[in-house]
Amino acid sequence: MKILVTGGAGYIGSHICKALKAKGHDVVVFDNLSRGHRDLARWGEFEEGDLLDRAALDAVFKKHAPAAVMHFAAYAYVGESVADPAKYYRNNVLGSLNLAEAARAHGVKNFIFSSTCAVYGVPGKIPITEDQPLNPINPYGNTKFVIEKLLEDFSSAYGIKSVRLRYFNAAGADPDCEAGEDHDPETHLIPLVLDAAAGRRPDISIYGTDYDTPDGTCIRDYIHVTDLAAAHILALEYLLGGGETCALNLGNSKGHSVREVVETARGVTGRDFEVVEGPRREGDPPFLVGSYERAEKTLGWKPRLSDMETILTHAWAWHRKRFSRD
Repeated sequence: MKILVTGGAGYIGSHICKALKAKGHDVVVFDNLSRGHRDLARWGEFEEGDLLDRAALDAVFKKHAPAAVMHFAAYAYVGESVADPAKYYRNNVLGSLNLAEAARAHGVKNFIFSSTCAVYGVPGKIPITEDQPLNPINPYGNTKFVIEKLLEDFSSAYGIKSVRLRYFNAAGADPDCEAGEDHDPETHLIPLVLDAAAGRRPDISIYGTDYDTPDGTCIRDYIHVTDLAAAHILALEYLLGGGETCALNLGNSKGHSVREVVETARGVTGRDFEVVEGPRREGDPPFLVGSYERAEKTLGWKPRLSDMETILTHAWAWHRKRFSRD
């Protein structure tokens, strides 16, 4: 069947498009290319457009008549959201409302949303479970929270069933080296570490070495992007099989410290690089680790590629293919 993927030219969206094609689905990629890459939109028919352009959305729905929507198109830099919240509310919230209204107008009843663990804010307990309070602490998290509530209301009022998938730290790259991270600017730890290993940056910074963790650095939950893709396929099958609206964490239920990522990267790449230790960043909690128990019960999903060595091995292969000059 035909699936509309917004933001399908981006990091996570492109991996999902490849997984959908592998399952035999027809894919329509809708992306304005403001932060995606045209060469990563090759697993489907490409339609360039913006979520704020309702006429463009209506034209795509009318032309393709998708059976479901997978929604990845959003701005996702926390710092930028703090500096310019209007940009985030306009693009993320209004764009998502446009998309949900277009889906309703064209009779599409299945909606999968790319959400985030940022909706939890600073967690009250670890691992984070879906029944914990949602209390985002920055405008980016607020926009995802609002969209989740929008989809809950659209489900109750209009019968548009949704699965909201709350990612922890998406990482790694396609094992076939056909897609991976390529952000500008880059803010994620793993590609920044690999930039240092490749000589594309002079060093890697560690923000805070005095946390109450085994090695003093923050611990985060990293999930391989291919495992994320598998979860989206299962979520689609769940909705098409009559599943009810729900929210699910997609994490590894296991954390890795910043130092652990750095040292594993040295081993995987076979290269040394300078590490600069600095003070903590405001708002960084010591631990962010999520439970995937509900996703396993609901979808039959569990991470299979998300050990740090595998994540870094695949990310390094992609990084060298995409950026290396040697």
